[in-house]
Amino acid sequence: MKFRLEVDMDDAASAEESARELGRILRYWGGNLHHYALRPGDGSAVHDSGYREVGRWSIISADGS
Repeated sequence: MKFRLEVDMDDAASAEESARELGRILRYWGGNLHHYALRPGDGSAVHDSGYREVGRWSIISADGS
C-alpha cells in the first residue's frame, strides 16, 4: 500500500512561511494517524492553521488504485 499526501502551497507565502505551515501539517497528521486503520480507501482532508482545506491524504493499494 501507499500513503499519499497532497498539499496545495500558497504561492504568495514566503518560503519560510510555507515551510513552517507544511511542518505543522506533517506534525499534526503524523500524530493523528493512529486513529485510522490505514487500509486502502482511508483518508482525510488536510487543513492549514487557518482551518482552510489545503489538501488530502489517502491510503491506496500498491498498484495505485
